[in-house]
Amino acid sequence: MHLATGCGMFLAIALFPLAALAQDVNEALRKQVDQLQRQIKELGDRLNTLESTRPQTTSTPAPGTVRVIDVTGQSGQTAQQMPTLGELARPREPFSLYERRGAGQLLFDIGVAGDFVANFTGRNVDKANAGTFAGRENRFFPREVELALFGQVDPYARAEVRVEAGEEEAGEIALHLAEANLTLLTLPFGTQLKLGQMRNRFGLLNNSHEHDRPFIDQPNALTRFLGDEGLVERGAELTWVAPLPFFLEALAGVFDGDNETLFGRGKLNEPLLTGRLRTFFELGDFGAVQLGVSAASGTTAERRRDTILGADVKYKYTPPGWRHPLVTLGGEGLLNFRRVNRDGEDVDGDGVIDTQADTRTRRRWGGYAWAEVQPFQRWAFGTRGDWTEFPETRGREWAIEPYVTFWPSEFLRFRLGYKHTDRDKRDGFTDNESSARSVWEVLLQATFILGAHPAHPF
Repeated sequence: MHLATGCGMFLAIALFPLAALAQDVNEALRKQVDQLQRQIKELGDRLNTLESTRPQTTSTPAPGTVRVIDVTGQSGQTAQQMPTLGELARPREPFSLYERRGAGQLLFDIGVAGDFVANFTGRNVDKANAGTFAGRENRFFPREVELALFGQVDPYARAEVRVEAGEEEAGEIALHLAEANLTLLTLPFGTQLKLGQMRNRFGLLNNSHEHDRPFIDQPNALTRFLGDEGLVERGAELTWVAPLPFFLEALAGVFDGDNETLFGRGKLNEPLLTGRLRTFFELGDFGAVQLGVSAASGTTAERRRDTILGADVKYKYTPPGWRHPLVTLGGEGLLNFRRVNRDGEDVDGDGVIDTQADTRTRRRWGGYAWAEVQPFQRWAFGTRGDWTEFPETRGREWAIEPYVTFWPSEFLRFRLGYKHTDRDKRDGFTDNESSARSVWEVLLQATFILGAHPAHPF
């Protein structure tokens, strides 16, 4: 018993300092909690004071003003309080864009587009390699599989990089850089400058990739005058929107001039120069219309001047409450002026053609027009007509192509079309001892989109 009493007294003496220590810790924690509660209350009082003293603004801008949104996502000022040029030039933290999107997210968008085409035609067309897709007649092939990276670099610029792969000849897949460019957004006088490799904004369709166009194949006039790939050049484009009551966009470009079909010199000391004017009008309940004129002038590989002019129009009618246009009409005309030899004639009889003195200006023109009706959200029916002269040789061709489009969703599309082409001569379409003056083709297109895909204007 004496032993138990001794043990109890020993435990009491040993635990007494621990109990005192725990009491001191509890008291210190209670004081810290009280201090934090006072600080939170003070912060709340300050926020309430700031809210009560902030000027009240309406959520809807007054009539005639435009709400400006900063690229970082912060709401800006109205048009009457636009920032000065000095304020625009003041450096800002580029990586604030990353903070706005959140940790672990990319600062740019990634998208993949796949475009596949099937072509059925006659044996003579196949043998002569004279179809719409020369060398790929009676084949199913990937025409364009595109990887696109695009987004804001910082508050002053955006960039895009596009890599494409596709079948250019039967069984051969080519991989190439389609676009890689930088756009400076906040230059003086409301201008923007685009630098790098790009699809030139010449005409109505050249700056659109093939999977974004309203029909299966490229119009014949564009193929004859600009080549299968169109105008894809390296250089710079300057864009300016005039401060007018209506929309008017002006564009001027300077490029290498690598396009072998139209130019081909490929030298900045003899550059390809481009220009375009574009305007847009709302017609109220009757839809909207876009009008444009374009010009491009450069030097051929033979160092002769080559100039092409274009005019285009596009009209859309969307009934009230509809999410898609009911009627779309469009067309483009091209006129080409090229300095050439006088049909290869030896004027002075010495067996040599004087390429400087014995030249003339050859004039060729062509164009296309289409109409499309979309009575249902997922179905559209259209027809395109082509007429063009051949820029290099004598002759001309015309074509008609009705087609139907079906969208299972906005990311998946199928098209079926029939195309008939008629040429006035066989010259140039007689490979392998065959000929193709009259051509019929059945075309099928399947297109899908993965990830982000930028919207195209109008």
